[in-house]
Amino acid sequence: MQPFVLESRVRFVDTDASGRIHYTALFRHFEAAEFEFLRSLGCSYHTLEGGYPRVHVECDYLSALRSDDLIATAVTVDRVGGTSFTLAYSVSVEERPAAKGKITVVCIDPATQRPRPLPERLSEALKHLKL
Repeated sequence: MQPFVLESRVRFVDTDASGRIHYTALFRHFEAAEFEFLRSLGCSYHTLEGGYPRVHVECDYLSALRSDDLIATAVTVDRVGGTSFTLAYSVSVEERPAAKGKITVVCIDPATQRPRPLPERLSEALKHLKL
């Protein structure tokens, strides 16, 4: 099964004084890919009950990303649990590996701020795509 891929450009505002992408900026690209990935599954956060905070983020930077680079961010399902899921990201520029990372998202009850089970349609959609 092919991963979901979102293309985007590194913007000037994403870069630091060295001219490379600022380490925090890539997480905005991950998040944009996550939202489009979930939308493609019919599981936009706006249509799901609960809140979805990130509880773990990680990223390894493999090669330089610079302003105006066209990046491809591939999204795959790494893990699906009862109350959380982890997505894996792979970023490339012209097929050159540039970064890889993971983000774990937990479903919470907004009133109690405690974990709650993932909505069934989200859980099933993610499990279907787990590699």
